[in-house]
Amino acid sequence: MHSYDYALLLAFFALVLLPAPLLGRFYFKVMEGQRTWLSPLLGPVERVCYRLAGVDAGKEQSWQQYTLALLAFNFAGFVLVFAVLQLQGYLPLNPQHLAGQEWSLAFNTAVSFVTNTNWQSYSGEASVSYLSQMLGLTVQNFVSAATGLAVLVALCRGIARRSAKTLGNFWVDMTRATLYGLLPLCLLLALLLVWQGVPQTFADYVHALTLQGADQTIPLGPAASQIAIKQLGTNGGGFFGVNSAHPFENPSAWSNLFEVASIILIPVALVFTFGHYVKDMRQSRAIIAGMLALFLIGGGTALWSEYQANPTLSSPLVEQTAPLEGKESRFGTTASVLWTVTTTAASNGSVNNMHDSLNPLSGMVALVNMMVGEVIFGGVGAGLYGMLLNVLIAVFLAGLMIGRTPEYLGKKLQAREVQLLVATLLVMPVGVLVLGALAASLPGPAAAISNPGAHGFSQLLYAYTSASANNGSAFAGLGANTTFHNVMIGLGMLIGRFGYILPVLALAGSLALKKSAPVGQNSFPTHGPLFVTLLVVTILLIGGLTFLPALALGPVTEYLSLGL
Repeated sequence: MHSYDYALLLAFFALVLLPAPLLGRFYFKVMEGQRTWLSPLLGPVERVCYRLAGVDAGKEQSWQQYTLALLAFNFAGFVLVFAVLQLQGYLPLNPQHLAGQEWSLAFNTAVSFVTNTNWQSYSGEASVSYLSQMLGLTVQNFVSAATGLAVLVALCRGIARRSAKTLGNFWVDMTRATLYGLLPLCLLLALLLVWQGVPQTFADYVHALTLQGADQTIPLGPAASQIAIKQLGTNGGGFFGVNSAHPFENPSAWSNLFEVASIILIPVALVFTFGHYVKDMRQSRAIIAGMLALFLIGGGTALWSEYQANPTLSSPLVEQTAPLEGKESRFGTTASVLWTVTTTAASNGSVNNMHDSLNPLSGMVALVNMMVGEVIFGGVGAGLYGMLLNVLIAVFLAGLMIGRTPEYLGKKLQAREVQLLVATLLVMPVGVLVLGALAASLPGPAAAISNPGAHGFSQLLYAYTSASANNGSAFAGLGANTTFHNVMIGLGMLIGRFGYILPVLALAGSLALKKSAPVGQNSFPTHGPLFVTLLVVTILLIGGLTFLPALALGPVTEYLSLGL
């Protein structure tokens, strides 16, 4: 590693961690309707939105009403995106005259963007019109992220409130999350990206004559606006086929730094938002410590792995060096690894290098980051409510070990809460192991694998892990654009999204009804090093016990076969 690599890592953590406490407090004030510096500008817009939609901003909803509103909104979004993708050949803003997508691909794409996954079995510049990118995909990038933030806020209220029957209003929460939480930051990042050279235009594709005399088509489009929200909203869907490895999506070292830091900026800030809800910032610091510990373990492992020479490529006549195959050669190995670890620790599918070319241990780190439910930082809202589920599980295990009724911040965890927690533990195994096993055992779907042996299995395992974790990145070696994979991966994305959201909202409703007992000397502290250690061990144990056999068939076998 060189001085540039250390400077990159330092700048990355500074851009993420330094503004997080202030941004976290801002989100708390926004979601609770308190006045902020943006209120004079966006307050009138917010009120107009409520009037147009017929929403009573002062009326709160029970968890059942909140859930129904969320499901209705997401279903409407799916129908809109599916229709736009199917009919784009007849719609305006289609200068390349691209035809509508095949039905299974349109289904997969619509589900992908509605669930904040952004898995893409297509190349954007070759099959999606400008209108589809803006009206369909970019809009969902905003509202899917806002949906996750709304669910998190509902859970925070459930933990913080006492003997309450309501969790807020979904329509209000989603509106505030979009207007105040996402839009201003996206405008700022989009301007920075345009400054760095990312296109933002409705002009037709440019045709150029190369020095060799060949005709080249250079794709353009309103890219900067979608790239900004794809990163800040932890979406990850690329405007162009090769995503953030494309020079129009990621043209410079500055854009690379801005984009990779923005992936986890909001998820980190929301941890501090939670501290404001429960009026105990020690809880935020404990959760941040657990997330950073897992991030550094994975990041350190991946960095070490990618700087090792591959013995199968070595020669006594050539000095052994770390292979650059598949890396982002403009920015180097460290920048590629940082992006890989960050994008899989968050539910963000953007890539600036080819995961299919990662060394086995690095590929395993990316898989594990997703298999634990992407709670290391996770998506906007989704990462923290996933981590809070693990916090409650750790509290339950601690209660079993010390022989006391488990409680968290004065709320006792009883049979109903434990049942809901167990239900969330089934989400990733069903999406990854059950659906992945079907794909691997049927000869037709298995034919989509491009590599033999353990690496080929890793390609398939990665695809269904990415879908179920609502991540969206891929090993890039699986030919997934088939009817079977489009439908099954779409099903995995639905399970991974709503399999968590529904129990989380039910859990929030159950906790909100409870009275809060004062925390005494005999209460198990949930803010010290002991609890952080228990939380990290709990996450790793659950993930390890669930997925170790599958990992042994893929990256572990591949690593051992190299003889490293």
